[in-house]
Amino acid sequence: QVQLVESGGGLVQAGGSLRLSCAASGRTFSGLNMAWFRQAPGKEREFVVSMRWSGEMTAVADSVKGRFTISRDNAKNTVYLRIHSLNSEDTGVYYCAARSAGIATAPRGPYDDWGQGTQVTVSS
Repeated sequence: QVQLVESGGGLVQAGGSLRLSCAASGRTFSGLNMAWFRQAPGKEREFVVSMRWSGEMTAVADSVKGRFTISRDNAKNTVYLRIHSLNSEDTGVYYCAARSAGIATAPRGPYDDWGQGTQVTVSS
């Protein structure tokens, strides 16, 4: 099992930028496919972006394309989500998720391990 801890959320003005981090432990990070999801108030959790263990981005939601960038640092066992041009629709709890690269899965899921989430609030 993988333990995931997100950080970096907060209150940001519309148009601003943010970088979220997700630190992983418990398994070899370089062997994990990773993804970010988010859940807006009153809505279901939705897929945002995913990355293969090798560093290749595999899928991104149309709603964030061009503004969200996923990256990883295997030496730090961390995956990042860089967000630009924030707007009110980006408000929500952001979760990172992991699945072993040895298990066949679609980029959008399912994933086996989840973090507790980090809150992002965009003010206008």
